[in-house]
Amino acid sequence: MWFAIVANDVPHSLEARVANRPPHLARLQQMNDEGRLLLAGPFPAIASEDPGPAGFTGSLIVAEFASLEEAESWAKADPYMAAGVYADVKVRPFRKTLPSA
Repeated sequence: MWFAIVANDVPHSLEARVANRPPHLARLQQMNDEGRLLLAGPFPAIASEDPGPAGFTGSLIVAEFASLEEAESWAKADPYMAAGVYADVKVRPFRKTLPSA
């Protein structure tokens, strides 16, 4: 089943985000290679593709897991959690409706 992982950053998280981005992306790339990643990306703090020093306010990941517990465990093991980038993370079941392909 698909699960939406919605994370909110702590204030002023940009430096820690940048420092921990490679291992964070490596986990997502592995999931993508396995065909289990629907989408992933950050929430810019301002309406810009590159928010510069304004940074980001959180992240959204929609990925396939066998259970809610597996999705929660995966989210808790994210390098951004260990680095203190995320203030909190919520995991919810997600049903993809559109696009249908």
